[in-house]
Amino acid sequence: MGLKQQQAGVIAERQASGFLQQQGLRELEKNYRCRSGEIDLVMQDQETLVFVEVRQRRDTRFGDALESIDTRKQHRIRKAAEHYLLHHSWTGPCRFDAVGINGAGRLHWVQSAFE
Repeated sequence: MGLKQQQAGVIAERQASGFLQQQGLRELEKNYRCRSGEIDLVMQDQETLVFVEVRQRRDTRFGDALESIDTRKQHRIRKAAEHYLLHHSWTGPCRFDAVGINGAGRLHWVQSAFE
């Protein structure tokens, strides 16, 4: 990934985090990495732990940002979430959300985007 793409990713994650915090979620961690994969944002929505995948697409010719979260990517996120749960003391419910940012910064939040 090029530097410009990486910077755009950081900006998108910051934008998504700010939006989700305005919706009442609390950020716990950014860019949680393990051997299995990465989780862009780990947040708490009341009693629920939320693993958030953030995707940005400036050009939608090849599909929407959220459409780029394929089954392979979902599997990697699930594996990273399992790792997170093994190393943190969370006993409540969890869910996987997705935030897509398209074009001119339009944000689309999908709760329980996949299981």
